[in-house]
Amino acid sequence: MSQAEKASRTMQVARAAPVRPGDPRRSRNPLWTLGLLRSEITTLLRRHRTYALLAVLAAVPVLIGIAVRIETGGGGGGGAGGPDGGAGPAFLAQVTNNGLFLVFAALAATLPVFLPMAVGVVAGDAIAGEASSGTLRYLLVAPAGRTRLLLVKYASVLAFCLIATLVVAASALAVGALLFPVGEVTTISGTRISFGEGLVRAALTALVVAVSLTGFAALGLFVSTLTGSGIGAMAATVGLLITVQILDSIPQLSGVHPYLFAHYWMSFADVLREPVHWDDLSRNFQLQGLYVAVFGSAAWARFTAKDITA
Repeated sequence: MSQAEKASRTMQVARAAPVRPGDPRRSRNPLWTLGLLRSEITTLLRRHRTYALLAVLAAVPVLIGIAVRIETGGGGGGGAGGPDGGAGPAFLAQVTNNGLFLVFAALAATLPVFLPMAVGVVAGDAIAGEASSGTLRYLLVAPAGRTRLLLVKYASVLAFCLIATLVVAASALAVGALLFPVGEVTTISGTRISFGEGLVRAALTALVVAVSLTGFAALGLFVSTLTGSGIGAMAATVGLLITVQILDSIPQLSGVHPYLFAHYWMSFADVLREPVHWDDLSRNFQLQGLYVAVFGSAAWARFTAKDITA
């Protein structure tokens, strides 16, 4: 964090509270919590690193759309979706027939690595970044309270999960509509739904993807409480992501796959079935809730007992 960013950060936190410093009511005032959350999200969205992450995510659908356009010459060569149409390649086969499918293809392409890697950078830096820049003690002196500050940090990471997912979906929708025809949507089940309902399914898919990242975000926040180095926390969080993805791809470890946070990520494809299949989606939500509970509690236990020196 640069000196200018640190100065801006100090001013934002100072403006966040409507009660005088040292007033015991301050830590209980809900306006203080909302002000602190607004400050966190504003600071996050003003960072050049955030712009870079979102730009890379927005560029992925553009590259996919251009590649498909060049490969097919704009012709409609894709077939109808079938029971095996839950993966990215099957969505890609549909893009030339309907540009809306670029939303699903882009989410399928970014979810395994790009989206969670961006979330891992933000989550890993949430606490450790403040410690390494010397602003963590100032936040606690306010007093925001460690529990409240941790909740606000996690809420800002969740906001980034949603924003990043919507950036991918919006970029894909714009590119798909520009390069390919749009119209009625053929679901994975083989039925046809209107374009309007297809847009609703695309928005629901983006929401499911954002929720799928909540468990990993909690894990990254926990890692962030373990160190005072923002770069170290980001690297460790991304390293855990890569390790879990490797473990999930080894057939011999199938017994542990259902307990890995990334195992049900691709279940978002079930949103494009008619009717929507909720079995794997429900398992995904339950698993993410478990990770949030476990690693959120671990982050709270670590952070509330941690000796803050920076």
